[in-house]
Amino acid sequence: MLNVSTQEAQRDRRAPEPRAASTTAAPASIDVEQAEAALVEHYPRLVRIAYLVLPPSLGRNRRVLAAHSLVQRSLPRRRTSAGDLAMPVQRRPEDAVDPGYAFLRLRVLRQALEAGLPLRRRAWPKRSQLPPLLPQVWGLRLFPRSGGADELALDQRLSGVSGAARAAYVLRGIERQGDAEVRRVLTAAGVADPKAALAEADTVDAGGAAGGVALLESPEFDPCSLQARPTDLMRRRQHTRAALAAGAALVVCGVLLGLPGGGWGPDGAAAPAYARNPAAEAALDPGRLLRVDPAAWQSSPRTDFTVWPARGDLVGDRELLRRALAVWARPGEQVQASATPGTMPGPPAGPPQLLFAGEVDGARVVLFHDGLRAVRYAEPKDGTDVAALDFARTDGADTASSAALVVSRTHANVRYLTAPWVRDVQVRDLLVADGEGRRLARDEHGVTSPMLSPAAASTCRSWDVLEVRDGSATRVLTDLGELVPARLTSGAPSAPADVSGDVERAEWARTACLLPSMRAIGVRSVNSWRFAEQELPGAGNGKASWLCTRAETWRGPGSRVLAQFQAPVTTVTPGTPVTPGAVAAKAEDSPACGARAPQVLAGVLWKAPDDIWHVLAAGSPDVTSVAASGGVTGRADGRLLAVEAKKGAQVELNGTLKGGGELGALR
Repeated sequence: MLNVSTQEAQRDRRAPEPRAASTTAAPASIDVEQAEAALVEHYPRLVRIAYLVLPPSLGRNRRVLAAHSLVQRSLPRRRTSAGDLAMPVQRRPEDAVDPGYAFLRLRVLRQALEAGLPLRRRAWPKRSQLPPLLPQVWGLRLFPRSGGADELALDQRLSGVSGAARAAYVLRGIERQGDAEVRRVLTAAGVADPKAALAEADTVDAGGAAGGVALLESPEFDPCSLQARPTDLMRRRQHTRAALAAGAALVVCGVLLGLPGGGWGPDGAAAPAYARNPAAEAALDPGRLLRVDPAAWQSSPRTDFTVWPARGDLVGDRELLRRALAVWARPGEQVQASATPGTMPGPPAGPPQLLFAGEVDGARVVLFHDGLRAVRYAEPKDGTDVAALDFARTDGADTASSAALVVSRTHANVRYLTAPWVRDVQVRDLLVADGEGRRLARDEHGVTSPMLSPAAASTCRSWDVLEVRDGSATRVLTDLGELVPARLTSGAPSAPADVSGDVERAEWARTACLLPSMRAIGVRSVNSWRFAEQELPGAGNGKASWLCTRAETWRGPGSRVLAQFQAPVTTVTPGTPVTPGAVAAKAEDSPACGARAPQVLAGVLWKAPDDIWHVLAAGSPDVTSVAASGGVTGRADGRLLAVEAKKGAQVELNGTLKGGGELGALR
């Protein structure tokens, strides 16, 4: 069936609104039954509010449990005064809500704001500042489902403002309250300066950043729709020793709460040791790390990550390397770990290779390679709040795919550590076919200056790629949100080539905006192949191009294929992006357009300038004829088909291959 539309509409999910209150004054007190009914009815909404207002430094697992705990503790034990809820304030109709729900929301906001207050040495902590006693889930870590790049960017912006500003943003977005009502609720919740909180909340969506209620109500911020992952299974099996270790840890933690912070411990954010194995201990010894000679790549028969030398100002910092290795083997609760699909996140089988250790963008970063994976460890230069651990598959890497690794991400920028054989690095906007490359500076260790990353962008206004030159070859790499950048190529699947000529750049200029559909799936390379050209029906309508864009993954399965129709561009302004192509069909785990099965057939419904609709179809060079059936009937010898049709026609396409085989349309 043909894909008539080139864009899919997104459905606007709206959370259920709390029941509107009567127009009379709010009651002076709240019954337990009334509050309980409001809690049961609006429990998911209250938990979402608590999760968004709680400080992000708690970590996703603790925020989930704390959000549920705060909402459950907000239920009063007896009939309670409504307090500020009964204040006679002129409100908008949409600001009037069920008094029971408003009472619970206020208690939830108070507790969530208190949770972000710093602990005082000579004062008892508030209940909301401590880890929740209930609910508890033993042996599992719970966190909301991951969203897209927009949700991640919004979460990062919310983490950069105060709790009061987050509360104001949430009341505006989820509760749809006006500023006057937001100030009233914040005052009742104990915020000293509600106006300043509103002003700070305005900065969250400043500069046209994506935000608002559509993102706040996404699964990324839904603590009631959770994913579960196990904790350390081996450690849980050591019953007696684990009980002793836990008791000792509680004693130590109790002592440390009364002392000022002294930085990372010997193992950093690693979990307690659970085994005494000689091979495992050898892999965690910083003195046994593999360090390659700086000139080894010049005489080695292979040029990949295995010949990268150890670089960076901190390659001699044994304490940092010990922490990085310990966290790799036993990531604790303070560690934010991620792995590309198909990458095992376990400890190294033996001493890994050290690639880099240094300070980048306010963090201490260590890069390892164990022959199968690239591993990045990062900890803040100041403080011990959190550490990061990222895994990416690199087995079978060659010279092109081992040219760079991501060493740092800050906001919308990314820095790379380049291979020792890379001679020159440039940045080029892929959307501007005739644009010039801009030289990107590198320090003495091969770390680039920051460049704009397209991985976190919500709109496709530019697409900066990294061009690295080694010898006579120029590789084009792009950031798709992973540790290893993806290589971009052009040409037939049997012999893809680097994007270097004017024709290849012109094709990629109209293809780059399709790359967001290939983020975070472990992409190794993306090839764009112009498999056909077709004269459009009618006099003077020009020639269209058919392209097949295929993303190959490091693990093998999980490939993605897009068939693209690029109509001729009538007006081109030098130095500006051109109109992107239209997606005619897409498929996952399909061999189409690959080295094993390069055949492909796709079609679109196209309207000519004279308002006549046509079914256009094209096949790869192995296609000898194309037939259409269903809403339109037609047949053409050769691999191109053009038949008049009606708007919205649904058509089945079939092709005949050389040798008598049949080929269906890509789907």
